[in-house]
Amino acid sequence: MSNLRSNIMAWLGRKYFSRLQKNGFDLSKMSFLPDATLAPLRRDGLDPVADLARTRTKEPISRLPLPFGIKGWLVTGYDETKAVLGRTSGFSSDFTNLAEKNIGIAAQQNPGGLGFSDPPTHTRLRRLLTPEFTMRRLSRLTPRIHSIVEERLDDMAATAARDGSVDLVQAFALPIPSLVICELLGVPYEDRADFQQLSMARFDLFGGADASFGAISDSLSYLLDIVKKQRETPGDGLLGMLVKEHGDEIGDQELAGLADGVLTGGFETTASMLALGTLVLLRSPERFAEIRDNDDVVDRFVEELLRYLTVVQVAFPRFAKEDMEIAGTKISSGDLVLCSLSGANRDERLGPDMERFDPHRQTSSHLAFGHGIHRCIGAELAKMELRAAYPALVRRFPEMRLAVPPEQLSFRKLSIVYGVDALPVTLK
Repeated sequence: MSNLRSNIMAWLGRKYFSRLQKNGFDLSKMSFLPDATLAPLRRDGLDPVADLARTRTKEPISRLPLPFGIKGWLVTGYDETKAVLGRTSGFSSDFTNLAEKNIGIAAQQNPGGLGFSDPPTHTRLRRLLTPEFTMRRLSRLTPRIHSIVEERLDDMAATAARDGSVDLVQAFALPIPSLVICELLGVPYEDRADFQQLSMARFDLFGGADASFGAISDSLSYLLDIVKKQRETPGDGLLGMLVKEHGDEIGDQELAGLADGVLTGGFETTASMLALGTLVLLRSPERFAEIRDNDDVVDRFVEELLRYLTVVQVAFPRFAKEDMEIAGTKISSGDLVLCSLSGANRDERLGPDMERFDPHRQTSSHLAFGHGIHRCIGAELAKMELRAAYPALVRRFPEMRLAVPPEQLSFRKLSIVYGVDALPVTLK
């Protein structure tokens, strides 16, 4: 399961996605792209492929082969990635014009989408959202996050008692962020089961393009219905607060787009962190015991897991609006620049043994949430979920073990958001 094709489908729209497929561009396999282009989206288990490290050592900013005549650059160094992502002037994330110029089709507009927008639109939308993601506002979710975690642990125990083992991805990692997002947005309780199904289906590429498009369309329609209901009777969730405080500044489509961004940005990413982070702890029994017995280390563990795993492998692409030079590399107007977050977070210039998971290392800097104006606005919410979930999991099930040999685990083969397809565990 990968959201790579889902992102491209949403960007181009169903009609143009189908046209590309008919012309031989298989977006599910990305077979029309050179291997070097796909390296940032591949892994060897939990590690980025070795080619990425070799590229970073030799050229932190290197050529990236791309189709459609686009000239591309791959950024794998930490400092270089931070320089690109932190530079507002000279770069654009709005691919509408780029798609029409290089692919010959007009990309679908995405009202309310922060990831593919530039200032001043991005500034206006982010300004509306930022107060809702302060720790003061988010703290109201803390009791509910803990209760959601405990409910999922109860469900895991019941399933394992019945079946002997349980898939941690389905029983724990996926439901937690989905339910937390329901709380955040203000999704009515009676709709949450359907909303969870829509959330999961939109990322399931095995159902085919029509199924993915249907889930995307259905979830957007549902969010638009919620927005309209919130207009009539604003609740205490994020959408209700936005309506009450900024209702005259933003339209229904933009509000639904913002809610969709919260869903896509905070669901699969956190779910992947919960599953892969648990796998890291299971592979290191001493770390498992440490986080179980010591509250003081939880923050360090979470930050190091974020750096080490970097489940969002690449940042939103940017293209140059003018000629520029970054770290000695000349980039021309119109060039596309792709930053490898997983590569940057393993940069050996940050400190020794960056390829190893070490929650006690002195270096704590990482780019797992990006950097600059497009840094993930929900970073603190994700950390709240991880801080609640990992300790509760290992304390409830101190004897938890993998139910299958590690080599039998199936990881995503080609994905912007990396993850494991299933994580069968025994609890005793």
